[in-house]
Amino acid sequence: MSAFVNIGAEVLEQMVANTDESVSKMSYNQPIMLVFLRHFGCTFCREALSDIAKRRKGIEETGTRIVFVHMSDQETADRYFNRYELAGATHISDPECKYYMAFGLVKGNFNQLFGLHFFIRGFQSGILEGHGTGKVIGDGFQMPGVFVIQDGEVKEHFIHKLVSDRPDYLELAKCCAIA
Repeated sequence: MSAFVNIGAEVLEQMVANTDESVSKMSYNQPIMLVFLRHFGCTFCREALSDIAKRRKGIEETGTRIVFVHMSDQETADRYFNRYELAGATHISDPECKYYMAFGLVKGNFNQLFGLHFFIRGFQSGILEGHGTGKVIGDGFQMPGVFVIQDGEVKEHFIHKLVSDRPDYLELAKCCAIA
């Protein structure tokens, strides 16, 4: 894990989910997989939701709780979570991207957002896998990332180099598996 992922306790305390719990509090009860999504119109955001839905049981069997961070309002997010069989998902609305910034997630450059890999993977995800695309809901330049937090500390992370990167969510959750 990189040393730069040092999130202050005050940030984790400020991050309050739709369940009225802070990320800090949740992380002392069990490991938290904090998934920072791109905008819901992004095919790779939709792919991430699909991937997590397919692996949800395995992730939760490690004792890890999944918490999403998104840039839309709560109602819009709930519609997407329901669409991807993630009804009842724990999530945090961050339209100003202040938590994205606190976790070191940057705005993507041209190559990260529109390089050759983007078009190849975009065709695979959007067309072949059927995730499609939609209206930009949030900041279309915002890069995503995944952080596993336990006892108020980042234990593992995946920071996308390209918007089309596809993390192994189950492997990330295994870092803090509760025996």
